Order: sequence, then structure tokens, then C-alpha cells
Amino acid sequence: MLRTPIIGAMALALGLAAVAPAAAETPAGIKQRGKLIVAIDVSHPPYGMLDDKAKETGSDVETAQLLAKDLGVALEVVPVSGANRVPSLLANKVDVVIASFSITPERKKVVDYSLPYGVIPVVVSAPKAMAIKSPADLAGKSIAVARGTTADIELSRTIKDAKVAANIVRYEDEATAVTALATGQQDLLAAALSTANTVAEQNPGKTLEVKLEMAAYPMAVGLRKTDPELKAYVDEWVKANLANGKLNDIYKKYFHLSLPEHIAAE
Repeated sequence: MLRTPIIGAMALALGLAAVAPAAAETPAGIKQRGKLIVAIDVSHPPYGMLDDKAKETGSDVETAQLLAKDLGVALEVVPVSGANRVPSLLANKVDVVIASFSITPERKKVVDYSLPYGVIPVVVSAPKAMAIKSPADLAGKSIAVARGTTADIELSRTIKDAKVAANIVRYEDEATAVTALATGQQDLLAAALSTANTVAEQNPGKTLEVKLEMAAYPMAVGLRKTDPELKAYVDEWVKANLANGKLNDIYKKYFHLSLPEHIAAE
């Protein structure tokens, strides 16, 4: 009669053990483990992508590498999509999120953020011949977007505020949304400015251009609310690496412009 609860207890223990290695709540714990485990969206260039040797690269990857180096540990990348960045963090599968992770009021209810180290403009792009000068012009349009991203949040807000009927087509990640646009399933894309520019360059026949800028978000390292020591460390790390120019060097390498002199935290 005791077998079932014993087996259940063992299963629970094994389940906890499976996630325990990533649940280091302090810099000391990460150093003792010898690696920093970071959630990165490698389907979202230039933040995260795979090079011709299938190796992770991009601004988020280099930022994570810098953080791991300064901690004196190895880096382990856990690939995520825009939609599962927060769930991966809350499930203790990763230590932090560095995945074009912009600060939003909704996310702040469930996760913590470091001080911001970059910015992400969020835009709507469409063919040059398409007349879109205001959110009202999105009426009747079908727009591709990656689910759970700030582009998704801002597109929903923009359409609601404009009180227009538009078709938001949500895809599970940036790569799928971009493919949908490239193959003609949709003509409009809501995304970060960097993504919109890359898609326009890779699909010259689409004559895509930015039509609307919906918002500009500060981006930061995502952390659990239960990891205050790690947050304090990462905050100081951001300050130091903004001051010494290393984070700006990464930003310039991938976005071809310098960071703003002051980055608002909201």
C-alpha cells in the first residue's frame, strides 16, 4: 500500500534533481558549478543566430559570453523562442535570459530585470507601395508577428487603441514569422527594427520599408525575482561594461550605431 506514495516521492525527487543544476541563485553558486546557463533566441538575428558552422552567434550571444567570462565560468546556451523565454526562466531551466528581452510592465509582474544595457525599437514594415501612415491604415491588413514578443504586445495595443479590425497572425518564433512574410503568406511584419531591416535586405523584391514605429523598449537581462544576489551582481556588471564601452562595442558591431547616452529603465 505504501508503494505508490514512495514511487511518487521518488519521481518528484528525480524531477527536482533534473532542474536543480540550473537553479543557482547566486553568483557564488554559478561559479561553483562552473558554467552560466543562458536562454537565448538563436532564431532572431542579429540578436541570436547560427553561423555557417551551426555555432551560436549574435549580439545576445556575445553579451552572454562577456557575462560568463567576467564570472570566470563557461557559457551554456539554451535555445528558446520569444514565447518560452519567461517559462524557461521560471522553471529553473536557465540562470538568466539574454534574448532581446525588453522591459515591459506585464513581464515585470513575474520576472525581475537587470539595469538596461540596450534598446529595441519595435516597428511595422510593409511594401513601399502600400500606403500606411498611421495605425488606422492597418485596418483590414494581415500582419505577421512572433508570439509573445514586444512586437506582439505593441501590435495588439496599437490596433486596439486605433479601434481598427486587423488580422494579427502569430507565429511561434521570429524565423517562422519572417518565412511567412518571405513566402507571401503575409505582406506586413511587426518586429524589432533590426529584424525588419534584415528581412528587407534579404528580400529586395518585397520592397519592404518601415511604416510605423510603435515603441522603443529598453532591453535587459531577465532574472527570477527569487535571485536578488544575482540581480545585484548583474546590475553592477551592466554598469561596469557600459562604462568601459564593451557593451557598446557589441551593440555597434551588430546594429551599426552607438547606444543612447542614457537608457531609460521603463
